[in-house]
Amino acid sequence: MHIAAELVALVVTVIVVTVIARRLDWSAPLCLVAVGVAASFVPAMPDFHLDPEVVLIGLLPPLLYSASIQTSLVAFNKLRGPILTLSIGLVVFTAFGVGVVAWAVVPGLPLAAGIALGAVVAPPDAVAASVVARRVGMPRKLVRLLEGESLFNDAAALVTLRTAIAAVAGSISLWQVGLDFLLAAVGGVVVGLLIGVIATQLRKRLEEPVTDTAISFAVPFVAYLVAEVAHGSGVLAVVVCGLMLGHESPRILSGSTRLASRLNWQTVQFLLENMVFLLIGLQLRGILIDVSQTGLSVWLLVGICAAVLGTVILTRVAWLVGIGVYKRITARFTTKAKIWPWRYSTVIAWAGMRGVVTLAAAFVLPADTPQRAVLVLAAFVVVAGTLVVQGMTLPPLIRRLRLPRPDPAEDALQEAAVVNDMTRAALAKLDEITTPDDPPEILERLRDRLTYRANSAWEQLGRQSALAETPSDAYRRLRLQLMEVDREQFLLARDNGTADDTVLRRVLARLDIEESMLDRTEEAALEVERELSTPAVTARSCKHLAHPWREIEPSSQDVCLACIAEGTTWVHLRKCLKCGNVACCDSSPRKHATLHFHDERHPVMRSFEPGETWRWCFVDKQLG
Repeated sequence: MHIAAELVALVVTVIVVTVIARRLDWSAPLCLVAVGVAASFVPAMPDFHLDPEVVLIGLLPPLLYSASIQTSLVAFNKLRGPILTLSIGLVVFTAFGVGVVAWAVVPGLPLAAGIALGAVVAPPDAVAASVVARRVGMPRKLVRLLEGESLFNDAAALVTLRTAIAAVAGSISLWQVGLDFLLAAVGGVVVGLLIGVIATQLRKRLEEPVTDTAISFAVPFVAYLVAEVAHGSGVLAVVVCGLMLGHESPRILSGSTRLASRLNWQTVQFLLENMVFLLIGLQLRGILIDVSQTGLSVWLLVGICAAVLGTVILTRVAWLVGIGVYKRITARFTTKAKIWPWRYSTVIAWAGMRGVVTLAAAFVLPADTPQRAVLVLAAFVVVAGTLVVQGMTLPPLIRRLRLPRPDPAEDALQEAAVVNDMTRAALAKLDEITTPDDPPEILERLRDRLTYRANSAWEQLGRQSALAETPSDAYRRLRLQLMEVDREQFLLARDNGTADDTVLRRVLARLDIEESMLDRTEEAALEVERELSTPAVTARSCKHLAHPWREIEPSSQDVCLACIAEGTTWVHLRKCLKCGNVACCDSSPRKHATLHFHDERHPVMRSFEPGETWRWCFVDKQLG
């Protein structure tokens, strides 16, 4: 009974602290650690000992899996060079750097034990960094890099730790170290791919969302345990398996199954990520009791912890500086070298907060490790210190460097381009499969729904216009009000018992699905300091878009003259690049820009909304 009460208390504390931290715009991981530290000194507080087996087998696999299934394999492939440089090269560099410093400052500590401590504190935790990044608006490329680093650096650190522990116990040669790394990496990748293939084939044949979600909960543990039994890296197996399943899910899973899996895994991720930070803080009292029995002075312990913490921070900075210098030197001899802006490197160098893996790995150290209690204390100080020093200074650093924030207008333009391509393909398929027996009114309804979907995506652009509400916004507002009436009638039928419960559940499910599609939270508009042009990843080209159009005086400055003449209202304005005609878009009632193209055959127009310069070719249906 007391175990259940403790778990409930942990969950309630996590929810309360996280909600308060978000309301106050504070770092939730740092607040949870602070609450845990304070609670650990309460006399009646139970002893929440962080068992390393529980963390490495019970918490780490689902955390890594939930992160990896949400990681784009395409985006990871684009950043694989920097990710592997940080997750492998920097981990080894940090392990040896911290190892040498610890060997020098901790009395009686062998070098191998120092390297073991270095492996413990080497892997940063991207949870804290990504929370800060999203709160202050870090560029998504940096967020993906930090999250990608965290997926693989745990594997490198744990393999390094295992090798160092073996070296502490006895002699181990350099070739054995390399062989251990190779076997762990190859074994982890092979097992991850194998479990991924099996899970893909199994989930492809399931149609029940509950069963599929249950299988997805088992996958990370199966991948981890099988890889460890095969002497491979369980962490790497989980990551590879998660990346594979996340990439294949749009192809093998139904929409309802993906929705159920996504919501369940987001809940699991929220609870585990935040609970581990609370557990970190709860370890402090036990750590201090163990350290008090070593006989070392307080000032020596302070010096040891400060030296290890400083080395952890400085090795990351030194590694990023070295990589930057190397890139700039190689750029003189090759055009393929990609140099990141120094502002990006600065943020990456400072986003090195540690988390639960560091502290769990510290408890993995064998009981007979020399100065084990001191090493565990140093690991705790690194976790807490990086959360305080770097976690509190990272937001102002990002603001000070004026990094470009994610642009919601650019996101909306990319979304509109993707939805437009989907709509074109769907309409073409509809024309292909239509038969003379198909009711015309059904075909017209399908075309209207597809067109509405495309128009609602384009309507997210041009928010600077004088139009207070787009047609899609008006539809959403009115339909949500009507759904309130629908729900009242549903409750009336349920309470009066006028329909069977099975029927009522089906009706409610339809209402919930429609409401989930309508009731979305709009992103807060961000100040855009540059003009909105088509992103490079979205832009296409054709002979019409590539034509050197000269600037022509617009027919009007901020109105659609055709709409004014007809007494209609426009949504967004477009300008013809050949004659300068300003007309309204396809979301408007009369679609004067498209009508102008059909009348005059002028192929290219561009957005005439303030701050937007993207262009559209009517002939080739391309965004440029």
